[in-house]
Order: sequence, then structure tokens, then C-alpha cells
Amino acid sequence: MAKCTIKTAIPIILVGIFAIVIFIAIDYGQLESSFYLVILFLVIFVFSFGLAMGQNLTSPVKKILGKATELSEGNLSSRIYLETNDELSELAEIFNKMAEELEASQEQQANIDKSVGIKVKARTKELEETIDALEQKVKNRTIELERLIEESNKSHEAVKNKETEIAQLKEELNNLGSKTPRHKSRKT
Repeated sequence: MAKCTIKTAIPIILVGIFAIVIFIAIDYGQLESSFYLVILFLVIFVFSFGLAMGQNLTSPVKKILGKATELSEGNLSSRIYLETNDELSELAEIFNKMAEELEASQEQQANIDKSVGIKVKARTKELEETIDALEQKVKNRTIELERLIEESNKSHEAVKNKETEIAQLKEELNNLGSKTPRHKSRKT
């Protein structure tokens, strides 16, 4: 920002020196040595005045630039307070209004995010409860199916045993049946 101060001060200093040179040129023949001393003080004054005016004009701009940098870095509480009652103070007011709106927008976004987070947690909890209930039903159904399969296997085994028993009984019946008619033919 020193460049801005220098850019503002140099024209003021040059105008002052130009005015002094004009005064010297007008009365160059009648100048006394005391006049040169006055001119020297006048040059020092113009130089100091130019620097002071440059600093005075650029100081509010420096403040605005510094606060704008803070705002761009994320400090939304950054505000500018100028008492210049000119366009720069209007610019500071507009800057403060923008910062307030950005801060309010960020707070609103944070509230929305928080609200969404709560809704997501609630919905997630509902889904977890539903999943847990379904898992329990699947476990219960699996246990029931395993029991039915076991009973079916036992029944199947029992049926095989009964079929084997029936086959043995048939064989015994056939053996008995073939022995009984021989007895009849012997009696006759």
C-alpha cells in the first residue's frame, strides 16, 4: 500500500514545487538570500504536506484492503469502522453489510447442515432398527428351517427304516407263505 501513498503524494509535491518554481521565475532578478531560506522551508512544507495528504488519503483504503483480506481468509466477523464521511466510509458500510450477509448465510448453512444431520441420524436409526428386526426374523426363520430340515431328515430316516422293515416283513411273509402251501399239499 506504500505505492498508493507515493502515487498520491508525488503529484501534490510536484504541484507544490512547480508553484515555487513559478514564483521564483517571476521575481528571479529581485530575490534576496532570505527568500531562498523561505523557499527551502516552503519546499520542506510542500514535501511534508504531500506525504501527509498521501497517507491521509490512503490510510482508509489500507484499512479496507486489510479487512477485505481478512474476510477472504474466512474471518466473517471482520468489520471496518471509518469516520471519514466520504465515499470511503460508504464503501466501508457496504463492506460491513456484505460481511454481515456472508456471516448470516454461513450461520444459516450451518443450521441447515445441523438440521439435515439430525434428520439423517433419525432416519438412520429407523433403518438400523428395521434391519435389526429383519435380521432377527431371518435368524428365527433359519432356526425354524434347520429344525424342519432335521425333522425331515429324521422322518426320512424313519421312512427308510420302515421301508427296510416292510421289505424284511414281506420277505418273511413270502417265506412263510411259500411254506404254508407245501403243508397243504402234504396233507392232501
